[in-house]
Amino acid sequence: MDLMQRVRQHFDDNITAAELTREILSPQIAQAAERLMQTLIADGKILTCGNGGSAADAQHFASEMVGRFERERPGLSAIALSTDTSAMTAIANAYDFDMVFSRQVHAVGRAGDVLLAISASGNSANVISAIHAAHDRQMSVIALTGRDGGQVADILSGDDTLLCVPVERTARIKEMHVTIIHAVCDAIDYLLLGGE
Repeated sequence: MDLMQRVRQHFDDNITAAELTREILSPQIAQAAERLMQTLIADGKILTCGNGGSAADAQHFASEMVGRFERERPGLSAIALSTDTSAMTAIANAYDFDMVFSRQVHAVGRAGDVLLAISASGNSANVISAIHAAHDRQMSVIALTGRDGGQVADILSGDDTLLCVPVERTARIKEMHVTIIHAVCDAIDYLLLGGE
């Protein structure tokens, strides 16, 4: 395979992953958007977390909620737990890095809030800990994972939503996570503002 073929293969694989994700996850994505909208209407908030590229995705989602997605609307309550570096380093230093998100969920999460937990493997220890903390706080969880969902899939409760991208390659999973986030943002705007 030459260099041009390698480049084209990424786009071909992305299209295949997108079609598979669309067919399998569209109902669950719509359900997740409705859950988030109900939370926001009830004056709840969305907490979101992840590591590395998933931390960037968590921040991306929160920024689209607090700022705006594609349409003008009031800001919506969302906090990316990976953005407070003072809190994260203090928690990691005093306790353990596995607690950097769960400690924040315990501190600011309230019953009725939602945790949007992002882990491509579904096995990130600090994300798993955050899900346990959310359950302790009587929050529901929407989890973005890939492959078989990892340990995250095993700890979700009946009120939670698993959005597991059904492919193996991490790059494709992360690309689908961004598409899912955009679909959720658009659905929230649609539910809030109406439109075609």
